[in-house]
Amino acid sequence: MHGRFARGRGGWQQAEVPSADDAPGWFAGRLPDGWFTGAPQITVDREEIVIVGELPALEGEFADDAARAAAESGRISRFREQTRDERIEIARQAEHRYGRKVAWGAKLGGTTELFTTLSAPVMTRLRQSERLVLDTLVDAGVARSRSEALAWAVRLVGEHADAWLTELRQAMQKVNDVRNQGPDLG
Repeated sequence: MHGRFARGRGGWQQAEVPSADDAPGWFAGRLPDGWFTGAPQITVDREEIVIVGELPALEGEFADDAARAAAESGRISRFREQTRDERIEIARQAEHRYGRKVAWGAKLGGTTELFTTLSAPVMTRLRQSERLVLDTLVDAGVARSRSEALAWAVRLVGEHADAWLTELRQAMQKVNDVRNQGPDLG
């Protein structure tokens, strides 16, 4: 075993990571009371767990939307600074438990900020027609590189295919549930 990769048939392959099915419950029990106004949004993939919580609403009046946005950003920044040591310790424990990096974020009103999220390299094999799409985005100034153009395209698909992706994820979870009910052949 080499990190999270194992030598398998056909070369190095990503090893299984521990299940994070219980992550929302674990974080609910582990996070200090009062950090967020409710349960945080927890998103898990193979590499990272992202926790984003809603901060208590701001009080007072603001001259305009820009002033309110600045106040929201300032409150999020204060939360980030005041909770840094405790967030690092919680992340260390979660990384050990789940085998994934942990990133944090906060939202307040119309402002959401993520702190030190992971940017994972992804291997792709694109055909020329697909590379031309990325190059068009770069040439048009939408993205600075093919990598940035690919990230932009993935975000766009995610925004417009959210319902379909949700249905697909639910179907995949059902397959995992049925698989886990089968006999243990190990």
